[in-house]
Amino acid sequence: MAVSKYIQAVKKEVRGRPRSTQWYRDKIKEFGQPGAMDLIRDGKRGTSPFYGKLNMFFYDPKHKKKLPYYDTFPLVLPIENYPDGFLGINFHYLGLGLRIKLLDRLVDFSNDENFDESTRLVVDYKKLKNINLIKPTIHRYLSGHMKSEIRRIDADEFTAATLLPVQ
Repeated sequence: MAVSKYIQAVKKEVRGRPRSTQWYRDKIKEFGQPGAMDLIRDGKRGTSPFYGKLNMFFYDPKHKKKLPYYDTFPLVLPIENYPDGFLGINFHYLGLGLRIKLLDRLVDFSNDENFDESTRLVVDYKKLKNINLIKPTIHRYLSGHMKSEIRRIDADEFTAATLLPVQ
C-alpha cells in the first residue's frame, strides 16, 4: 500500500538530512493540510493496533458527553493490550513542541537505529510512567469504539506525522 502523499512529500524533502522542528512545520504548511480520511486511506492499515509504531484511526469515545475534551482522530503509540482494547500515548494531547520532546524521549526505546519499517519502540507503561510528558497523553481505547482501520506510522514517518495538522 502507498504511504500517505503528505508524509511521503515531507520525507522526500528531508533527503536523509537532519531537520529542525521548525523546518518540518514550515514544510508541512507548504504542502497543505491533509484530511484524516486521506491519511487512513493512503497508508499501511490493519484492524489491530501496531505495537511499537504510531497509529492513527477514527475513534468515537464511549463517554464523550461527560469528557471535557476528546480526540476523534488520535495519533497513538499503543503500550498495553487489553481484551477489549489497549492503553496508548496520544500525541495530540500535547502541543507541537512537547510532542517532539516526547518523541525524542521515546526513540531511546527503539529496537534499532535504522528508523525504517523494521524499527519498533519497545515500551510499556512501567518503562514510561516516570516521564512527566506521558501523564496527560495516557488514554484507554476500546475496540468497539474504533470507527476505522488503523493506519500504521513507521519510524521514518514519526516526525512528520507528529507535526501534521490533521482536520
